[in-house]
Amino acid sequence: MTAATSYAPTFRLGGDLEINRLGFGAMRITGPQIWGEPADRPAMLALLRRAVALGVNFIDTADMYGPFVSEELIGEALAPYPAGVVVGTKGGLVRFGPWADFLNDATPQHLHDALDGSLRRLKLERLDLYQLHRIDPRLPAEKTFDFLAEAQRRGRVRHLGLSEVSVDEIKQAQQHFTVASVQNRYSLFEREAEPVLDYCRTQGIAFIPWFPIGGGQDVHGQQALQAVADRHQASSRQVALAWLLHHAPNMLPIPGTSSLAHLEENMRAANLVLTEQDMRELNTLGGA
Repeated sequence: MTAATSYAPTFRLGGDLEINRLGFGAMRITGPQIWGEPADRPAMLALLRRAVALGVNFIDTADMYGPFVSEELIGEALAPYPAGVVVGTKGGLVRFGPWADFLNDATPQHLHDALDGSLRRLKLERLDLYQLHRIDPRLPAEKTFDFLAEAQRRGRVRHLGLSEVSVDEIKQAQQHFTVASVQNRYSLFEREAEPVLDYCRTQGIAFIPWFPIGGGQDVHGQQALQAVADRHQASSRQVALAWLLHHAPNMLPIPGTSSLAHLEENMRAANLVLTEQDMRELNTLGGA
């Protein structure tokens, strides 16, 4: 019989916020193409409340989702927040239309205003986690990092994180503040960020993979993945999420959905225990 592997179900974000490692990404609760209001606002409010009822206590969002809509929904659905619920948001990108119609703006003035807006929409006096959505290539990164460090000193944010960064960029930011989280694109099939994940593990930094199931990639067509799923009487989505949880102890997957059925399916992945054989087979995918 092949031994089962084990993993810690929780992680201390920033060293002091203990959260369940399987969280919820709130990008898809907005309108189509992450733009505007959802077609059924009450359903999205109910979805957020159901996520918390299922054990989610880490919710990831950004001011550009909607824009602003995701944060507004979270504040309306959950404030005053149940004990232990952590909301992380991001700033530094500005949306002008659906999907890829956005630009960088990580200037101190923009981030000052963006942080004010996020606090207001989320109905919080301090953000537990504020992440720089992208480093702005138009200005020295030190100006952005210095602003974020000052916002933390002033008590507007508890912990700071980064998104879509290299190891060298993390090290640069660490000269200005303690990096609590890094959010890069990563999944069973997309592992280009493995060196970043490894560095974060050694530093005690949370690694938050966005598009953790492949961003809509057809995981059902993957033979090795389906074989593992069949052995566990689980879905391929659940196995892909379980692999992330088993792969690294600092991994915090945030699968997002606007479907209650998918939410409940995703959350069951936290109870899926993979064996050493499962992990060996899955590790052959994605070029690892």
